[in-house]
Amino acid sequence: MIINQELCVGCGLCVPYCPIGAIEVTGRKASIDRDKCVECSCCKRSNVCKKGAIQQDDLKWPRVVRSIMSDVFTIFEDTGVSGRGTEEMKTNEVTGRFRPGWVGVALEVGRPVAACSFRQVQDISTALAKSGLVEFEPCNPITSMMIDNRTGYFKEDILDERVYSAILEFAVEIEKLPQILELCKKIAEHTTGTVFSLDVASVTKDFQDKKVWEIIRECGITARPNGKVNLGLGKPRHEF
Repeated sequence: MIINQELCVGCGLCVPYCPIGAIEVTGRKASIDRDKCVECSCCKRSNVCKKGAIQQDDLKWPRVVRSIMSDVFTIFEDTGVSGRGTEEMKTNEVTGRFRPGWVGVALEVGRPVAACSFRQVQDISTALAKSGLVEFEPCNPITSMMIDNRTGYFKEDILDERVYSAILEFAVEIEKLPQILELCKKIAEHTTGTVFSLDVASVTKDFQDKKVWEIIRECGITARPNGKVNLGLGKPRHEF
């Protein structure tokens, strides 16, 4: 994103609409820090600039990756999915991707204010991959940027590109979940230079969700349960 200096009047109304703090007013004009900007388009979509000074410039590779991974309205060509993750993790009652005996795990790296670079995501993905327990979900925009989803290494030319957040997804057998959770705790303490949230998805069949809850508690992690109750309505439910 850029701010047309001829149109900008320096009102500053756009500043709070940037989730990662890339806009500031210096002198009598607003400007966007190009290094910080993740091309999420929040400032432009807000329509707060009555002068039309906030504009989308022509994005080329590798900078276009910022828009693909940060603007939720951008459809990723390789997966056909908008946003930073897959649809299935939120609609498992329809797709049945995570079957009994398995749990879905996601690490959402970055988030507002912090954001993240692919280099920081790679620090996390390679640490997970080296455990031998993880193979990243192929139908995921972040995974498609990897050289190999078994190693977690990304393409060299995108490592310094920043994104709003990046979601690493994989499935593991429930017996291996304690090892994954302990590894995530170590990564949070010693590996990453940014922040991440940890998601664990489980079916409720045979009270598996209760078992998963207990595993999380025993690992010393505070869980905040939630569900997407409005997803999958009107569609055939998956039978396990």
